Amino acid sequence: MILVLDSRSLSALAHHRARLTELRRRGHWPPQVPSVVLTESLTGDARRDMATNQLLGLCQIRPVSEQTAREAARLRTRTGRAGEISAVDAVVAALGAEQGGEGLVLTADIGDLRDLCQHSPTPVAVGPV
Repeated sequence: MILVLDSRSLSALAHHRARLTELRRRGHWPPQVPSVVLTESLTGDARRDMATNQLLGLCQIRPVSEQTAREAARLRTRTGRAGEISAVDAVVAALGAEQGGEGLVLTADIGDLRDLCQHSPTPVAVGPV
């Protein structure tokens, strides 16, 4: 499985070393992080962002292409709740779908991510952080 992190899972994992060790042991490493997730996860204050930046140094930061953005918009619209679901979560789901059935999205927002991923053309697993 290829791990994809949303902003809340990134923040949670930055402070949960035991869970990081478990994910590495299971071979879910390195995780993919869409670049837009950094906007939600970081403050711009190096001291406050230290743990998150350390984790980001171990991740693959993925730029958001036009194709990914368009797929995210499609997924968000297909839920029927586009006004309620975060565009960043939709990008996370779209990146999970790009993993060819091997995507595993970790999130604290299971409901929205499952709603998004159920409309994906390829299977995407969603699990708690």
